[in-house]
Amino acid sequence: MKTIYIYTDGGCAGNQHDTNIGGYGAILQYGEHKKEIYGNEKNTTNNIMEMSAVIEALKLVTDKESNVEVYSDSAYVVECFKKKWYVNWEKNGWKTSKKTPVENKALWIELIELVQSFNLVTFFKVKGHLDVNKTADVTKWYKKFIVQREISRDDYLYLIEMNNRADELANIAMDEIR
Repeated sequence: MKTIYIYTDGGCAGNQHDTNIGGYGAILQYGEHKKEIYGNEKNTTNNIMEMSAVIEALKLVTDKESNVEVYSDSAYVVECFKKKWYVNWEKNGWKTSKKTPVENKALWIELIELVQSFNLVTFFKVKGHLDVNKTADVTKWYKKFIVQREISRDDYLYLIEMNNRADELANIAMDEIR
């Protein structure tokens, strides 16, 4: 079975202010083929940009029979799918466990529908903004990551590089509207 790897990141400058700018970046990889994408939005949030990165990347994958692995530093996105928060949200009329409305409902619906259109989409949490030259940090986060998925240290270093590149793409997108 073919596996497509997606590395994503989103960010927002001035996240808590009325006027801000956000950007997202994603890298899609199949074998030696890579495609980089990015986009931006004014007056947004970090979470919206994190979700947008995954949504826009998944929209580009036309082979729905492929397995897709998404690597993100967003606990918001990854935990939703790992812990299946959306199942209870849907069951409870799009309310959280605290009975408040789910934020970004329209984006969640779009993302859930996209994920469900594939054979298999698996989400993995990656430590964001990790410096590959800081050996102690890499070792610490590598040990945490392999609980999710057993991979070599070299493969983990590659994940870090791809996540950092996705972050760079998000920043390029934000620079375009600064």
